[in-house]
Parts: sequence; C-alpha cells; structure tokens
Amino acid sequence: MKVLIAEDDMISQKLAARFVDDMGHTAFVSPHGKHAYETLKAENRFDVLVTDIMMPEMDGKQLVQTLRGDSKFMDMPIIIMSAVVGVAEISNLLALGATYFLTKPIDRKEFEDVLNRCI
Repeated sequence: MKVLIAEDDMISQKLAARFVDDMGHTAFVSPHGKHAYETLKAENRFDVLVTDIMMPEMDGKQLVQTLRGDSKFMDMPIIIMSAVVGVAEISNLLALGATYFLTKPIDRKEFEDVLNRCI
C-alpha cells in the first residue's frame, strides 16, 4: 500500500513514515497540503492520505474539501492527525469527508489500527 503523508512538522513526518514502513507499506511525505494535492493529481496511485490540519500553503481542511470535490478522490481514505482541535472541529472534519481522526502525538498502535481499517 502507498501512503501519502502531508505534514509540515519533521518529527511527525518521520514518525508517521516509520510507522507506515514498519507495517510493510510505502510512505511518501509532502511538506504541506498544496504539495500533497499536486502529488495526488500527478500520480493518482496512493491508497491512503494521512494529513495534518495546520500546514502552510493549503491546510488539511482545505485539502480534504478539495479532494472530496474531485471524483477521482471521493473514495480515498483520509486520516487526519492533529494536536490542536476540539470535538466540534473533529466533527466538522469528518463531515467534510475525513475518514478517521488521530490525535498527536501519534500513538503507534492507534495509527496502525486506523491504517489497517483503511486497507
């Protein structure tokens, strides 16, 4: 499985990528939402998107809205990971089309469980 990780924080990038790699999948990292969207448009062969909310250029909320507005990405599982959101924000993100939500710092077992559900 190919997993695209949209995350601007280097520590979270490396942690999520290591979890994906340790599960036997392939991780690709984008530094922000705009880069992730352009990567997905250029190569629509990713199985899952893992994205942060607060990023430069295009945040995670805009990324989810943009992807769900494109028929090519309607069914792609999108996992949001963030440390700075409340219950209402999580609810709004899921209503916009996010598939799952994970809190940061990322817990390995929870991350693996959610990623396995996306397979």
